[in-house]
Amino acid sequence: MNEFAVTRLPSASVEDYLKAIWEVAGADVASTKDVADRLSISAASVTNMFARLQEIGLVEYERYHGSSLTDKGHTEALRLVRRHRLIETFMLKHLGYSWEEVHEEAERLEHAVSNGFTERLAEFLDHPSHDPHGAPIPAVDGTLQLDDSHSLDVTRVGEQVRISQITNRDTSVLTYLGERGLVPGKLLEVKEVREVDGVVVVEDENGITHSLGKPLAISILVRSTS
Repeated sequence: MNEFAVTRLPSASVEDYLKAIWEVAGADVASTKDVADRLSISAASVTNMFARLQEIGLVEYERYHGSSLTDKGHTEALRLVRRHRLIETFMLKHLGYSWEEVHEEAERLEHAVSNGFTERLAEFLDHPSHDPHGAPIPAVDGTLQLDDSHSLDVTRVGEQVRISQITNRDTSVLTYLGERGLVPGKLLEVKEVREVDGVVVVEDENGITHSLGKPLAISILVRSTS
């Protein structure tokens, strides 16, 4: 079996840090403040953990600069991301959860299941490529499909786009978008992009107009169809 699927899991705390670094910076450097904000903990705690993660070979850490994942750390981070997104998909498709509920539940469950369970789950789901929010699911070998999406706030008036992913996992945001059908796959036409306040006005395929503030527009990733 592929090494990505069988390597022993690190502790839940270590996993949370690795995933946070990946979510904040990807292959770049994540600052102490960014990770502290992401995990809602003190900067001092993050600094201490960065040093520990460096000792066990999961990050490269430079004080006052931040941390970047090593190859080993990157593999572990994507392992957790894969598990999380598969759990979300399973809960939505088979357990009756709504798309705004699955993230918090998956956050709790992702540390409780083994890699073997994860791969059986992937097989049961017929190896989905994306989670309920449109985010790509890392493959078993640790590779991640490239995403050429861009956020709605940088679109042009008259552009035809299709929603590919929602990056905000806040329950209230997902409820708001879900109630309006602004979900992955929805086709939109950009009617207005206001520079003064960042509001983006779109019309969906049913002829319904939606006025979206800049924070919402940033969290909606789209691909151009025109």
